[in-house]
Amino acid sequence: MKVVIVDTECANLTSVKFAFERLGVSPLITDDAALIAAADRVILPGVGTAAAAMRNLQRKQLVAPLQNLTQPVLGICLGMQLMTAHSEEGDVDCLGVIPAQTKRMQAEGLPLPHMGWNTISAVNQNPLLAAAETPYCYFVHSYAVAEDQYTIARCNYGEPFAAMIKKDNFIGAQFHPERSGAAGRQLLKQFLELGTC
Repeated sequence: MKVVIVDTECANLTSVKFAFERLGVSPLITDDAALIAAADRVILPGVGTAAAAMRNLQRKQLVAPLQNLTQPVLGICLGMQLMTAHSEEGDVDCLGVIPAQTKRMQAEGLPLPHMGWNTISAVNQNPLLAAAETPYCYFVHSYAVAEDQYTIARCNYGEPFAAMIKKDNFIGAQFHPERSGAAGRQLLKQFLELGTC
């Protein structure tokens, strides 16, 4: 199986790569549109700001190629937010493959960023959490997506928010599976084993 990690220049790419290598897969880190299009699975990671990440994707001419992918795509943390239509972080238009909005969290007085371990729960049919009951996952973020019809897992930190979103072949995880222990490992394994989204 060919797994590609998109080089957004806004991510800890090595930790994501190691997480897949522990599952017996050797991902390719690349910003080559042809290699991304030819992959069986695509990972869109991200750490940093939406504005910086979108500038990098535009400079690398990857916006349209990413929007047109038909294989399973997993966005991690900022990578999930880049899948939405717009982010308040830098007031930037994103990829728009999932018609949701990324907004600054209103955490009811709790400190931001939301950093550390929190539980998530599946919503509707979540193919990546089928084997988990109440997984603990690792979060680092100050912006989030509100729950809507594309939410497939939820979390609460002062307010409820979407921990995972999905539309067609695009799946986003607000948390970091590569840093979420057994629950994260299981999620990445399920992603590799996905059939048609």
